Amino acid sequence: MKKILIVCFIILLSGCTKAGPFVTNISSDGAGGLNIEKCNVHLNAFMGTVSNDNCISSYIKVK
Repeated sequence: MKKILIVCFIILLSGCTKAGPFVTNISSDGAGGLNIEKCNVHLNAFMGTVSNDNCISSYIKVK
């Protein structure tokens, strides 16, 4: 019985992966600059969902 529970627990954990950081959004600030948002992407293959974690925003001045 313990072996079955351990195998089920391992299968549940193997369905989640993290990757990143990736650029998820680029927008203009209206004054000649860019706002860049980078987030870690979390894929839960077991539930079939993708979500963003730990988002960081950066500003770049474009001449």
